[in-house]
Amino acid sequence: MAVKKANVRTVMASYNEIDGVPNHANSWLLNDVLRGEWGFTGYVISDYDAVNRMITRQHAALNQAEAAKMAINGGMDFECPSSWKDYCFSQLPELIRKGEVTESVLDSAVARVLRNKFIMGLFEQPYIKTFSENEKLAMQKKHRQIALKAAEEGMILLKNDGTLPFNDNKIKRLAVIGPNADEVHYGNYSNDISPGISILEGLTTYGKGKFEVVYSEGFKIYENDTTIKAPEKTLEAENLRIQKAVELAKTCDAVLLVMGGNELTCREEWKDHTGDVYDLDLLGRQEDLAKAIFALGKQTAVLLINGRPHSVNYLAENAPAMLEGWYLGQEQGTAVANVVFGKVNPGGKLAVTFPRHVGQLPVYYNRKPYIHESPYIDGEYSLLYPFGFGLSYTTFKYANLKLNKKKITAADSVEVTIDVTNTGEMDGDEIVQLYIRDMVSSVYPAVQELKDFTRINLKKGETKTVKFLITADKLQYYGLDMKRIVEPGEFEVQVGRNSADYLKESFEVIK
Repeated sequence: MAVKKANVRTVMASYNEIDGVPNHANSWLLNDVLRGEWGFTGYVISDYDAVNRMITRQHAALNQAEAAKMAINGGMDFECPSSWKDYCFSQLPELIRKGEVTESVLDSAVARVLRNKFIMGLFEQPYIKTFSENEKLAMQKKHRQIALKAAEEGMILLKNDGTLPFNDNKIKRLAVIGPNADEVHYGNYSNDISPGISILEGLTTYGKGKFEVVYSEGFKIYENDTTIKAPEKTLEAENLRIQKAVELAKTCDAVLLVMGGNELTCREEWKDHTGDVYDLDLLGRQEDLAKAIFALGKQTAVLLINGRPHSVNYLAENAPAMLEGWYLGQEQGTAVANVVFGKVNPGGKLAVTFPRHVGQLPVYYNRKPYIHESPYIDGEYSLLYPFGFGLSYTTFKYANLKLNKKKITAADSVEVTIDVTNTGEMDGDEIVQLYIRDMVSSVYPAVQELKDFTRINLKKGETKTVKFLITADKLQYYGLDMKRIVEPGEFEVQVGRNSADYLKESFEVIK
């Protein structure tokens, strides 16, 4: 769909292989499928060092000349990185002189790269536009506003017993505790050097003139960080950090625990740079920190900042309130303050499933019917949080799911309507989700697939009728001949607040 509908101009091959053939030398994948079946006309770029990895990691090529020949003949146009003398495509001139690579193959690769440059207008305007200082400031302000909105709308409320939102009129001293409280996280590939606003800074600014904000690290995420000195990694040092955090929290009216992971613990693996973990539990002593803080009986909320889901079973059971933030970016501090104190009502939904244990993996919402249909020997299968899950400071009621047709042909469409009412005490956003299940098909169907969603804002007590249109493209799947088809039969429409909580109706596609 990205190639056919979005018309992407560049595709990067992935490091892996299919049936033993490296993707960077797979003519069937790059030429027959990508260019032939999908109609891609842009250029294919290698992943970093991937052509060379066919020698060093995959052992599919003897040397750089052989790797270059395999890649260019397989459909690769551009090798990354581009240090000419050190990498495989530096062998192409000699390969052409020997007749092992034809000039026409090289010409095709060059043409595809040049075509993109022509389309982008680089031959007419090779240099980027320069901006005045006033223009730069205006753009910066606009971009910060977008970053703030993204952070506010992206936060997901996982649990709340009424602890959130905090009331700034009832708090005199707020403790901000945790390894991610005084840092700004952008993710590994952001390359962002702007200072950003930490959660501690954002809450301190918000509380100015209203309440005092104090901070303790509580636990230091030092995994894979060689800059942390050995004495700071000892059990005694960890106990002392937890003790200091607890003593500080005792003097406060409320506590925000900012926990999770960071770019050191959730990252890509490459040579001499590990990236995998044994399990998805919170790293190190963070759960011990949470237990010690919860034992105080203070008004406490947890905010997770991380790059992957964690199996936070203890927090899910014992935290009075919990938010998932992922990496919230440069405006994270302001966004967190606005959400935690109720200036913004969280409405985000999970775009990934949370397992209870790493043993449940792989786990995803659009599973086949027979997957996970039985409990484990030592426990139930149930998920910690399903795909699409997310709470609000208000509540929503779904009712009156209706389809305007019960029978259609593949060329027809079905209009779906459902009433959503804000039954709580605050205005709020709700993301209404539509899933479809093909009840019987010649290629084993999934139990559901997300086909549409919309974010709506509802005032306290307001009801809105949400409409979706189901067209043929939302019913299609790849048939036995790898062509997209709509088969006659029953389809179940599921509309609700997440992949596990919905209303359902059915219609039939007839010949």
